[in-house]
Amino acid sequence: MRKTAIFGPGGNSESFYAAGHKSTVEAPAYLAALGLGAYEFEAGNGLNAGEKTLRAIGEEAQKHGIELSLHTPYFISLSGVETEKRLKSIGYIERSLQAAAWLGADTIVVHCGSAAKISREEAMALASDTLLKTIEAVGDTPVHIGLETMGKINQLGTLDEMLTLCALDPHFYPVVDFGHMNARERGGFFPDADSYRRVFDRVALSLGDEKARYMHCHFSKIEFTDAGEKRHLTFADRAYGPAFEPLAEALAKDGLCPRIICESAGTMTEDALFMQAAYRAAKEAI
Repeated sequence: MRKTAIFGPGGNSESFYAAGHKSTVEAPAYLAALGLGAYEFEAGNGLNAGEKTLRAIGEEAQKHGIELSLHTPYFISLSGVETEKRLKSIGYIERSLQAAAWLGADTIVVHCGSAAKISREEAMALASDTLLKTIEAVGDTPVHIGLETMGKINQLGTLDEMLTLCALDPHFYPVVDFGHMNARERGGFFPDADSYRRVFDRVALSLGDEKARYMHCHFSKIEFTDAGEKRHLTFADRAYGPAFEPLAEALAKDGLCPRIICESAGTMTEDALFMQAAYRAAKEAI
């Protein structure tokens, strides 16, 4: 197991293309040259890459020491009221797991679903059923099925909801998105290191120390309204947050070793580098 937190972007930044790169196959070498250690392959709008391309990306990642994850399509609906739509979602998860295997990724990231037109209790029951059926379909997959905390009020994905769903089966892993959590609470949710530390403590209490210490995380600054998340920003934002430095302090002091994927709007590589530098500075300050 790794002994340090690692950082990387979700998808390719504007600077990646500005530097003349055209293919994600080139991303692992690009990130390794910058000193980053992780990359999340974005398939939110659909999984369009084929086996040959995914294997090529995976080979480059292995060569350059880049840990990989894959974000599944946004149209997956764990809590959809239409049985047919939920069954299709199981198929999308199966295909995402196959894509992750070709990549050599150890984690796929799945959104928990909507609770806009039904009660949260009904949505949780439907999501639980979908997830249990997913495990029946995929069996003992070596790829972690990551369930993400969400940023909109009408979505499933509070920390407690995500932990409840993860507890259904050992193949489910928490994916904590700190920007989503902050946006859902309409800001100010992470004022200090202890506020971040409580998230890891809560995960450890529910799912065990290992799933907390090596958790897969997302981080970005996110604009919000009364409905929660509105849009992802860059680290140049000073209005919405959350601030990363208190999280860096918590990680360094508690010896936590998460993988943190930056989902900034276009500057995810630069902002991942900022997080890595802040984390290293926090470790040096101990």
